[in-house]
Amino acid sequence: MKVVIDPHSGFCFGVVYAIQKAEEELAQSGKLYCLGDIVHNNKEVERLTSQGLEIIDHERLKTLRDCKVLIRAHGEPPETYQTALKNNIELIDASCPVVLKLQHRVRTSFDEVLETGGQIVIYGEIGHAEVNGLVGQTGGTALIVKNEEDLDKVDYSRPVYFFSQTTKSSTGFEKMRSLLEQRSKAAQQKEIQEEFLSSNDTICRQVSNREPQLKKFSALHDVIIFVSGKKSSNGKALFEVCHSVNPRSYFISDTEELHPEWLENAESVGICGATSTPMWLMEKVSAFISESQNAKV
Repeated sequence: MKVVIDPHSGFCFGVVYAIQKAEEELAQSGKLYCLGDIVHNNKEVERLTSQGLEIIDHERLKTLRDCKVLIRAHGEPPETYQTALKNNIELIDASCPVVLKLQHRVRTSFDEVLETGGQIVIYGEIGHAEVNGLVGQTGGTALIVKNEEDLDKVDYSRPVYFFSQTTKSSTGFEKMRSLLEQRSKAAQQKEIQEEFLSSNDTICRQVSNREPQLKKFSALHDVIIFVSGKKSSNGKALFEVCHSVNPRSYFISDTEELHPEWLENAESVGICGATSTPMWLMEKVSAFISESQNAKV
């Protein structure tokens, strides 16, 4: 048996930067608060908490004074910065540049919404940290749509400014955009006019490029072991990409979730993961399989 790790899997640059900033501060002071899980991977969070990182929520943030708090790659709504200013909290802002650019575009479009009577619609996961930050740019008024049923919430008599969470599927975004256009046309009973639907593909290309890469990788191996944290929406989406190409694809968070029968009669096993999956964890899984199956890496 041969075991191969996908060279394109692992942390995106936004996550790499956030973890780097955390490690630098922890090495210097041994203590740092982080607003929410620094990355949606429980094993990496455990590694950093063992070094002094403490995960807090927004309610806890309000009680802190005179300390340092890390803003993770997902970004934050304006209210977080206001709380920090009020409580003399030094923010180590590791917001991903792609997310910050999207926040700016949403905020700018919201200024137009106030003039045109339109609405901001975001394709994303309700409650996701990045989405919360985007909704915060609109004073809490943006609509979140995850599937076709959610499109019933949109008022098609008003202009629509459509955006996407940066880690969503490109295929999913195009499907939702097409459905929005169809419904807008039907509501207007004429060809869709530009002012009634402004569509913005704001998916991170480093993330979207993982899809075609994973399809090729999944087709090369008999079995795919996809490693990701259960909380990662990106992980769930990318696993489905693998499974669509290779039915013998399995989702795990760590080695204890592996089942030996998955590997039966497999000559080649591919290890891959989400943008929130650390390389060290994929290497751990690879080593575990290799040792248990006498495989070649």
